[in-house]
Amino acid sequence: MDLSVKIGGKALPNPVGAASGTIGYGSEYEALVDYRTLGALYTKAITREPREGNPIPRIVETTAGLLNSIGLANVGMERFVTEKWPYLKTLPCPVIGNIAGSDPEEYAEVVSFLEAHTDLWGYEINISCPNVKKGGITIGTDPTTVERLTRTLRDLTTKPLIVKLTPNVTDIAEIARAAEAGGADALSCINTVVGMAIDIRKKRPVIPQKTAGLSGPAIKPIGVAAVYRVRTAVRIPIIGIGGIMEPEDAIEYLLAGATAVQVGTALFVDPRTPSRILKGITSYMAQEGFTSLEDFHRFWPQW
Repeated sequence: MDLSVKIGGKALPNPVGAASGTIGYGSEYEALVDYRTLGALYTKAITREPREGNPIPRIVETTAGLLNSIGLANVGMERFVTEKWPYLKTLPCPVIGNIAGSDPEEYAEVVSFLEAHTDLWGYEINISCPNVKKGGITIGTDPTTVERLTRTLRDLTTKPLIVKLTPNVTDIAEIARAAEAGGADALSCINTVVGMAIDIRKKRPVIPQKTAGLSGPAIKPIGVAAVYRVRTAVRIPIIGIGGIMEPEDAIEYLLAGATAVQVGTALFVDPRTPSRILKGITSYMAQEGFTSLEDFHRFWPQW
C-alpha cells in the first residue's frame, strides 16, 4: 500500500499532517505526539518581525467549533532560526514553514531568509488568515495579487510551495487557479471561516477583535465542498483542512479530491488524533482494495 504524497518533486511519507498554529513549534507536543507517524508538521506562522498577536481572549468554544483570533503571534524569522529550527530539524517527519506577512515584500523576505538559514521541507504560504489587518486574507481574496505573489515566491525557491486558501471568498476556484498559474505546487484548502460570538450579559462580542476564525467540526462540510470545487479547477495536489476529528472525516476529504489532509482543532482534544486518523485511512484502503491515495480520486469525476 503506497501512502506517499507527491508535491513538487518531493514526497511526504503519508497524507496526515498537523495544521499550522495547532502544534506550536513541535517541542510543545513532543511528549504527546509520535512524530514518526506524522505526514508533516506545519509550523506556526513565521513573519519578518516577532508578533505578540491579538488581545485576549483569543479563543472561545462554540457549538461544534472553536473561534480563534490569535493574530499570527510568533517569534519572527530570526528567532525561529536560532531558537526553533535546531529542534525542528531533528524531527523524523517533514517540517513545512508557514509563511505570513503584511505585504508581498515581507513574504518574499521571509522565504529568502529561511532559504538561507534552514532546510525546511517546503513552504505553506498563509494568504488566508482572517485575524490580521494587513496581509493574510486581504491578499488571498484577490486573484491577481495571489498569482503575482506566488510567482514572486516561486522564483525564490525550488522547494514545494503550498498556498493556503481562504473560504471567505465568492469563488475559491478562481483563487486556486491564480495560485496554480503563479507556480504553486499544491493548495491547502481551507483556512478558518469568519465568525462571531456575543456575550449576551455584557452585550458585546466575546473576542476583542469582534470577529474571529471558526474551526472544528462545524466547518467540515464547507471544507469538503471547497476541496471538491477546487479539485475541478486545478491539477495540482490539494491538502484538505477543516473539522477533521475522525478517520471518516479525512476519508471524505480524500474522496472529494484531496491528496492529503491536515488535523488542527482535534489536536487540542487529543494530540494522538493524526496517528489514529492515519490508521483509519489505512484500514479503509485495505477494506476497499485501494493500493494508493490515487484510488480515492476514481469516484468524484462521476458525481
